[in-house]
Amino acid sequence: MGTSHARAYQRMADHFEIVGLVSRGTSRQTLYAEFGGRYAEFSDFADALAQTRPEAVCISTYAETHAGYALAAFEAGAHVFLEKPVADNLADCERVIATARRLKRALVVGYILNVHPSWQKFTAIARTLGTPLVMRMNLNQQSSGDTWATHKQLLRTTSPIVDCGVHYVDVMCRMTGSRPVSVNGIGARLADDIAPGQINYGHLQVMFADGSVGWYEAGWGPMMSETAFFVKDVIGPKGSVSIVAQRATRSGRSANIDSHTSTEALRVHHAALDADGAFARADEIIAVDDEPDHDELCRREQLMFLQAIRGEIDLTAHWQSAIDSLRIVLAADQSFREGRTITL
Repeated sequence: MGTSHARAYQRMADHFEIVGLVSRGTSRQTLYAEFGGRYAEFSDFADALAQTRPEAVCISTYAETHAGYALAAFEAGAHVFLEKPVADNLADCERVIATARRLKRALVVGYILNVHPSWQKFTAIARTLGTPLVMRMNLNQQSSGDTWATHKQLLRTTSPIVDCGVHYVDVMCRMTGSRPVSVNGIGARLADDIAPGQINYGHLQVMFADGSVGWYEAGWGPMMSETAFFVKDVIGPKGSVSIVAQRATRSGRSANIDSHTSTEALRVHHAALDADGAFARADEIIAVDDEPDHDELCRREQLMFLQAIRGEIDLTAHWQSAIDSLRIVLAADQSFREGRTITL
């Protein structure tokens, strides 16, 4: 993600100037293979803040460092683009957002689906289907090699339904516009080379005050199936809308990051029946003309960041959604570990 965002800043050179790169470990090699020698390089975030004195900071690290880095950046006077989730716990998430509000700094969280035209359309159509909604979503990843190594690193502090789930739960909250009231979660440890207590598969169920329900499933690892790894489907009293991503599902590459946002088309089904009891309208297939790749989506996220810095957009709902979606996925993790329904 850091590499993709750095590319975005380069493409937006009229608005952003990169003054430094901070990385360590294997990601440092990847980042500097593309950008090395052009910018000041650091292995310590505090040193980078002190020496470059940036007006804006992009944080694309593991979740356990998000809050500390973001708070330090705010106190140094910078605006922050922060990859999701805001933090690995709710208290730190709320602290980060409260600090951005207090210091009047822009904070944009990397909910990449919010800038995707097809997902915007998907959400808008779902809102026309009546109440309650039934929302079914998953993103399983069959990973190996370097990708499985990255997943295992993430599993040290974050389960799949937390790391990936915030995206899709955020979408559910936007579709319903209703308050989440309870969460159930289940999970499983499917690998011997992860630590005891870590789970690399999870499934959550969330209920909303308006009667809407949603489920989300996520699993990482070499054992995961490529069958039905990408389900994005919403049902309401008036019909349903689904993302059709045949190329992504046929590719057999569920861990490929470009497949995670692929849409291709939307299928809209109308529930109305005619006098004979047959469907009154045929299903609609809405072609997707604007299908940005991953790097282009990152550029659009940075455009949103630029607008936020300039004060052109109100971030109030964005921040509340970041809190709500994290609250739900953390509750799902708690539900699994404690074996009970969590009331929100």
